[in-house]
Amino acid sequence: MKITVALFAFLSASSSSADAFSVNSKLVTISRGGSALGSTAEAGTSEGKKAPADAPPVNIGWDSHQAVDKIPESLVREGDGPDGNYPMRAKFEKMIREAQIAITAAIEEIDGEGKFKEDAWTRPTGGGGMSRVLADGKVFEKAGVNLSVVYGSMPPEALQAATERGVDRAKGMAPGERVPFFACGLSSVMHPKNPFAPTMHFNYRYFETDGGLWWFGGGTDITPSYLNEDDMKHFHGTYKEICDKYDPNYYKEFKEWADNYFVIKHRGETRGLGGIFFDDQNNKTPEEHFEFSKECLNAVIKAYGPIVEKHKNDPFTEEQKKWQLIRRGRYVEFNLVYDRGTVFGLKTGGRIESILMSLPETARWEYDHNPEPGSPEAEFLEICRNPRDWV
Repeated sequence: MKITVALFAFLSASSSSADAFSVNSKLVTISRGGSALGSTAEAGTSEGKKAPADAPPVNIGWDSHQAVDKIPESLVREGDGPDGNYPMRAKFEKMIREAQIAITAAIEEIDGEGKFKEDAWTRPTGGGGMSRVLADGKVFEKAGVNLSVVYGSMPPEALQAATERGVDRAKGMAPGERVPFFACGLSSVMHPKNPFAPTMHFNYRYFETDGGLWWFGGGTDITPSYLNEDDMKHFHGTYKEICDKYDPNYYKEFKEWADNYFVIKHRGETRGLGGIFFDDQNNKTPEEHFEFSKECLNAVIKAYGPIVEKHKNDPFTEEQKKWQLIRRGRYVEFNLVYDRGTVFGLKTGGRIESILMSLPETARWEYDHNPEPGSPEAEFLEICRNPRDWV
């Protein structure tokens, strides 16, 4: 999680991060590669900022969303939520809306029969979302692409739980004060029917808090049931090429981050075969981080589409299908127990259908299941226990 709850939005930022994101002339940044925080100016008074009286409640309510027949031109409105970089909010939302349309069109073409069902909703506190879900297609059992814009508040301890590196996301707020935030993102999971066609997940998001923090996060990862090294070289190679274009350290750092994040700790294995994952990114200008996120998001079909096309008609046995369903069970375990996006959505009262969209329609658990030594299943499990480099 993807963070897996979709979050997104923003329009245009100036070349200076201090100018582009100004909250009462104060800007707080999170340094990449560690939990240390720095600021270009003090993040508020010595006591910190108080949440305004009209800030959204901590739990915005499971049923607070209101279905709408016509999708609003934008879910980001100037004046909603905490003070911040409205142009970037609008720009980010526009970018992910365009990506949602392009990606779902490409997936429909790959499937050949299935069509995405779309619904949209808004909330009285501002924001809302748009879900597109394809179910029981020719190729995909389930594929979903969710966009959401959230204006909410979080207790500092809950906001802290949304990061794995101890970053102080309540910075700038008074001690113990709830933290009003803005979040916007696009999240997707694709579950093909064929055991040799991998599941794929992506999430790209932008956050701001009322204390003056802002950051970008995201990533794309792949979860096969069987190993095909050429597929992994293609998938990882696509993202390494993009990472290298923006920073020579990005791919190594973000690949390791994905390997460490997508771990099912109680199993001692990864959910899949990784990809890239990043969070708390604000050490460059907002425009630089935006462009990197945009290029990664727009590469989803390039990285994933050819792999599905290659395997969607592969013959398979009943035992191979069972193995796929067992791996789907592992996918469910990670998402419900460890995924920060799922936890974040549940704690803030997000829309349940969107939060749980990532789960497959079918999965399997067998008591004390262990694959036959030397089998392709055992080979795959070994890589999940000891991640490899692919490019």
